Amino acid sequence: MVSKESNVGLVVAGLLLGMLMAAMDNTIVSASMPTIVGELGGLDQFIWVTSAYLVATMASMPIFGKLSDMYGRKRFYLLGLAIFLIGSALCGTANSIVQLSIYRAIQGIGGGSLMPIAFTIIFDIFPPEKRGKMTGLFGAVFGLSSVFGPLLGAYITDQIDWRWIFYINLPLGIISLFFISRYYKETLQLRKLKIDWLGAITLVGSVVSLMFALELGGNEYDWNSTQIISLFTVFAVLFISFIFIERKVEEPIISFGLFKKQLFAATQGVAFFYGSAFIITTVLIPLFVQSVYGGSATNSGIILIPMMVGSVVGSQVAGQSVRKFSYRAIMLVSVILFFTGMALLSTIDLDTTRTTVTIFMIIAGLGMGCSFSLLSMATQHKIEPQKRGIATSTNTFFRTLGMTIGVTIFGTIQNHVFKNNLNDALGNLAGFAGNIDSRALLSADARAKIPPEVLSKITDAMANSVATTFMWTLVPVALGFIAIVLMGKERLTFEVKENRTKKAQ
Repeated sequence: MVSKESNVGLVVAGLLLGMLMAAMDNTIVSASMPTIVGELGGLDQFIWVTSAYLVATMASMPIFGKLSDMYGRKRFYLLGLAIFLIGSALCGTANSIVQLSIYRAIQGIGGGSLMPIAFTIIFDIFPPEKRGKMTGLFGAVFGLSSVFGPLLGAYITDQIDWRWIFYINLPLGIISLFFISRYYKETLQLRKLKIDWLGAITLVGSVVSLMFALELGGNEYDWNSTQIISLFTVFAVLFISFIFIERKVEEPIISFGLFKKQLFAATQGVAFFYGSAFIITTVLIPLFVQSVYGGSATNSGIILIPMMVGSVVGSQVAGQSVRKFSYRAIMLVSVILFFTGMALLSTIDLDTTRTTVTIFMIIAGLGMGCSFSLLSMATQHKIEPQKRGIATSTNTFFRTLGMTIGVTIFGTIQNHVFKNNLNDALGNLAGFAGNIDSRALLSADARAKIPPEVLSKITDAMANSVATTFMWTLVPVALGFIAIVLMGKERLTFEVKENRTKKAQ
């Protein structure tokens, strides 16, 4: 709880800043990687800069969520924020890709606490009738960060220095740290229980093995290589062990009892499938714009703004509509918009205008934006306060897992289709095609050296590969529709007794 009504705004501001940093760090680095690799070297290792952060974040989310249920939200939010800021400061001092990857892992450990605990605190301090509006606001920040991150990263790298994409977190984080430590007064009844360390170890090990297999497969090693098969085997063994352990221990990290609730289980499925489809739009649309239309990384990022606006509007509308309609009814509208937007994006080609692409993005953004606020509320529906932390962290975990797997799978599809299209288009220049990298089209100097007739074929191959990949994203969106149907008819309820208790406090 917050001691004074006037302090609520400062607590919310602190939470928003923390969540903005953690969410944006998933995307802000991507636009700066060419510059970072150019300065630090390690082209064959740069993938670990992103992987280290995602793996550490995913592994720490359910652990921080469980600890916040046991010992309180405030202390673990502040601990996670402090670790995140230490990692950010270290990232700015990195002198090699290996160092940067290690520091990003430290940053990711802290980031794993910020988003899930922030949403949980909102449910603790606001009564049901205000949660829709607040989760809509927080969902809008999540959507904003997903789209605005690459643009901000490109701008800072072009105008200042890439190290400031990490240093910028420090003043924002200090403000968040002050607001939460000074004004958030927690009254949640705490429980001192045993920590499931064995479950934590098997969870971390399984997630790390899966992410490494997905990142290295088809890049560093063949999919049928001993290394990749071994990683998938380790993942399977550790994950099965984790499930077995969680079903036996008294206080599991992820409570499988929560999945007995139909709404909760279906919501996690929606988060996974939506995350896997939406994340690739933030990668492919700038790639399409910069390679087909030409221009700088910053200019290509600007075109994502309409989708950002659409996602923010969708999040706000869903947060307000939850007072009148069931979770499923709102998400059915969401999935129709999302599917339509992604289907339209699968039709883009060399003749598609920027205005047309913008309209398609707005439709997709509106559909996806609804989920940012609504899924968090559905996850918390009729969940007792002592389990809200692990419930929210589980939802964020599944969304992040979907994003990580989605960007890996769909990125592989795009690259494969692009190279096949090049071989078909260039014919007797197939040897030349084999040396073309997607990044070559992102540099004005590289484009100028390619003969116009060849460049036309290359850009056509790129446009077709992006459109084909968007067509494949319809698969997880369709699976998300099935999960939405299974959400049932539950809707947000208002308990008078709970409201009076909160007001009294």
